[in-house]
Amino acid sequence: MLLMNIINKILVLLILGLILIPSIANAQLNDQIFPAVVIKIIDEKTVTDDSGSSLTLQKLKLKGLEGEWKDQEIEFDGTQYEVVSANQYEVGDKVLVTATINSDGENIFYVTDYIRQGSIYWLAIIFAIIVIAIGKLKGLRALVVLFLTFFIILKFILPQILNGSNPLFISIVGSLFILIIAIYLTEGFKRNSTISVVAITTALMMTGLISILFTNFAKLSGGGDDDIFFLKELLGANINVEGLLLAGIIIGTLGVLDDVVVTQVESINQLKQANPALKKFELYRKGMKIGVTHMSAMVNTLFLAYAGASLPLLLLFSGNKTINVTFSDALNNELIATEIIRTLTGSIGLLLAVPLATILAVNFIKMKTTENK
Repeated sequence: MLLMNIINKILVLLILGLILIPSIANAQLNDQIFPAVVIKIIDEKTVTDDSGSSLTLQKLKLKGLEGEWKDQEIEFDGTQYEVVSANQYEVGDKVLVTATINSDGENIFYVTDYIRQGSIYWLAIIFAIIVIAIGKLKGLRALVVLFLTFFIILKFILPQILNGSNPLFISIVGSLFILIIAIYLTEGFKRNSTISVVAITTALMMTGLISILFTNFAKLSGGGDDDIFFLKELLGANINVEGLLLAGIIIGTLGVLDDVVVTQVESINQLKQANPALKKFELYRKGMKIGVTHMSAMVNTLFLAYAGASLPLLLLFSGNKTINVTFSDALNNELIATEIIRTLTGSIGLLLAVPLATILAVNFIKMKTTENK
C-alpha cells in the first residue's frame, strides 16, 4: 500500500489547487488568465532587494496562445514593479498571463508564472507506466483506486465542506469510502481485506477522538497558518477551520495506516501458512516483531513528512540569532504546536493499529486458503 500513500500526498496537493485556484480566479471577475509564449526579451535589469539578494526584472514581448488573445502580441513590463521574487524567462518559455483593466479602461498584462502542466502530465504518464509495469494487475487496480478516490474527494468531501458541513465528520465518512474501495479493489474481496478494513477503521476512529481531545486541550484554533486566513478570506466564514485541521489529521493518517495494517495482516498470514503449528501467542509475538520494525520506520516517516512541511518555520526559530525565541516559545506557537500534535496523534493511531491488526489477523485468518494469494 505504499503506492496509496504516495497517491494520497498527490491528492492533497490537487485538492488545494481545486479549492484555491477557482477561488482566486473568481476573486477578480474582470481579470482573465490565459497562456502565452515569450517571443522576445525587450529589456532586463538586475536589482538588489533589502536582504542583499539579486533579482532580474524583465520586459517581455509575448504572444497569446488561447482565447481572445490567441496570436496577439502583447507586452509585460516587469521592470516597473518591485517584487519579492521574480522568475527569469527565456524566449520560447510558456507562461501564464493575467489581463486586467485599469481605471482608464486599458488592458494591463502581468506574467504570473511558468506553465508547468505539460511536464506534470508527462511525469504522470511515466508514473502510470511504471506502476502497471511493476505492479501489473494490482498496479492497474491502484490507478483505478486513484481515480475513484479523487472522484470521492471532488464530488463528496469538498462540496460538503464548502457547504458548511463538519469537516471532521465528512472526512471520516469519505475516508471510510476510500478505505473500502482501496483495500477491496487492490487486495481483493477476501478475509484479509476485511480484517484490514476493520483494523484501520478502528484505529482511525481512535485517532479522531485523540485529535479532538488534544486540539481542544491545546486550544488550537486551526487558524495558525496564513493559508487558512487566505482560505477564509476567499470562501467566507462558512469554513470550520478547527474541523478542517482535524480532517487533515484523519486523511493524513489514513495514508500511513493502510500501508502498515495491510502489510501487518499479510505478514501474519504468511507466518500462519508457513508454520500451521504455531500457537496464537507465539504467532502474535513473531508478528509483532515484524510490526514494530515497520511501525518504527513509519513513525519516523510521519515526523519527517510534517517536519519537511514546516521546515522554513523551524529554520526561523532555530537559525535566526536576531530573534530571541526559546524552546518554550516555539512550543507555544500555534503553527509549531499544530504540527507536533498532528504528528503525535497520527503516530498514536499508527501505534495502536499494529497490535490491533495483529490480534485480528491471528484470530481470524484461516488456514490452507488460496484467497490470500
